[in-house]
Amino acid sequence: MSSQVPADTIRCDACPVLCYIKRGRSGACDRYANHEGQLVRVDPHLLLDQAKSKGQPLVPFLESTQEWDGKLMKGAETFVTAIGAGTTYPDYKPAPFIVSSEVDGVDMVTVVTEGIFSYCGAKLKIDTDRHLGPERNLVRAKGEPVGHVTTGEYGSQMLSLGGVHHLTGGTKTEGRVTCETLLDLFNAKEVELSIDEGATIVVSAGRPPMVNGQREERMRVGCGSATIGMFAKQWFGKVDEVVVVDDHITGVLSEHQAGKLLGVRETGIGIKGRRSTPGRYFQVAEPGTGWGGTCISDPLEILKPFKPKIAWPHLRLLMVSTTGEQYAYFELDEAYKPIEKELPDELAESVHRIKENCEPALTTVLFMGGAGGSLRAGVTENPVKLTRSVGQNLTRVTSGGAPVYIWPGGGITFMVDVTRMPDNAFGYVPTPALVAPIEFTLKLDDYAALGGHMDSVRPLAEVLRENEHQRQRAPLSQNPWPLRPGPSNGEEK
Repeated sequence: MSSQVPADTIRCDACPVLCYIKRGRSGACDRYANHEGQLVRVDPHLLLDQAKSKGQPLVPFLESTQEWDGKLMKGAETFVTAIGAGTTYPDYKPAPFIVSSEVDGVDMVTVVTEGIFSYCGAKLKIDTDRHLGPERNLVRAKGEPVGHVTTGEYGSQMLSLGGVHHLTGGTKTEGRVTCETLLDLFNAKEVELSIDEGATIVVSAGRPPMVNGQREERMRVGCGSATIGMFAKQWFGKVDEVVVVDDHITGVLSEHQAGKLLGVRETGIGIKGRRSTPGRYFQVAEPGTGWGGTCISDPLEILKPFKPKIAWPHLRLLMVSTTGEQYAYFELDEAYKPIEKELPDELAESVHRIKENCEPALTTVLFMGGAGGSLRAGVTENPVKLTRSVGQNLTRVTSGGAPVYIWPGGGITFMVDVTRMPDNAFGYVPTPALVAPIEFTLKLDDYAALGGHMDSVRPLAEVLRENEHQRQRAPLSQNPWPLRPGPSNGEEK
């Protein structure tokens, strides 16, 4: 340390920023502090205790006066997460916690670290039928580009946010805002985003999205064609024609195969757009936030004139969206023009049924990161062996105790649903990069075979006794217990 640095200042080596921290102060990340001349982790270290989830009283593993006898303890009830554990940096250091325990008679090891991720981002699934913006268009936070719109899925719009190019490849402001946005999303806070040539949305993990100031309630039951197929029987005999308006595939009952099988009479209806197969139409209108994810507010805009040689006066027409939020009932006059009427009760029931079959709208936030560098070196002196062990399902990967999905191919690229993780599981370093928990669990013999840091392995009992700065909580009920054998890497059965 330079002679100009005060004696009560220490240098933190938990990340590449290498902060100088005065006594009683914390570093730029607010995760490490100088406590009486010692570098300490500010947040408590989180342990998952399975006994709590069973309603059992929490029993200490060791009384403070009890001596550890050097034997492995049965650790099936307690899992040491990486949340609050500390960071493996520089690369040559073993992970902060390499914990051994006995599970069902098998000696196990869990390697625990908070990883620093520059190569990471968020995948957002936003349940809405409304058009958020053209694919590939930029997504912005506070005016800065933080991601883009990607391909839509069935009843949902998808965003890809973050990544190394936004974190470190742009301006300092872009990197800082991207880091802040990702951190808030991963910790389930509300974030406002705007999409070029598109909508302004407010999203947070596990909650319904807000699109242009309107809170979404439900995702669509299916495309227009699928809706026809599902509810054709419920309309038969109660109405002559049904059009389910949808940005993707608009369905028409009388032309659809479901209508044909029921014997629905031809109506002479004409639909704008591109006809795909009978009763299925593409591009009936431009995408938007109106009926069925189109730009229209009046459903009659997508109709051509009825064919007078086929249609008849008083023909009954129901038009409805794929969520049942928009609907209108018409009858043809003597000139075959649709005249809006009050929706009959028997049709109101079918509209309600569409709504009933729509699931609640949610925003799903997945953390996606590539585990390399410090992470693998903190586990073994030969990092490629860890990658191969994960690929062969010899090593189970979790994040804050939650199951993850491991992408096939090279490296350890994983995704995790942040709502299945404990609260405030993520942090950051001002490089900028995100800090995320990751745990590797495997048999003790397998750990030795891949060249693990065996000198750093410590029994669970010792870790629990020495680490007073810890907090215990029950695991989430939907998560498999991370120490139990079973499908690996999030592939639950």
